[in-house]
Amino acid sequence: MNLWLWILIACALAYATKLVGYFVPAKLLESPRIMHVAGTMTIGLLASLTVVNAVASGQGLVLDARIGALVAAAVALWLRAPFLVVVISGAAAAALLRLLGWG
Repeated sequence: MNLWLWILIACALAYATKLVGYFVPAKLLESPRIMHVAGTMTIGLLASLTVVNAVASGQGLVLDARIGALVAAAVALWLRAPFLVVVISGAAAAALLRLLGWG
């Protein structure tokens, strides 16, 4: 099959999934259990995206300065630092590690 056909099929499936969401009753969406599951899934998806962006390069896994930045940001979060401090500590750790030749 041609690549464009697969792209069109993926678009149609994504649209159909979104369309099905409109038929879910509002009463079901207001359930505390559903809200908890939706919140948990959001956290899991964000965490997995962060890890993939930190260790993936193309089709392979790479350990470089991004790992150090992720660890520094995680420590700052654990210490309950403000978001701006978390971002700056991650960026500073990556810059320092790259300056030292790692990554």
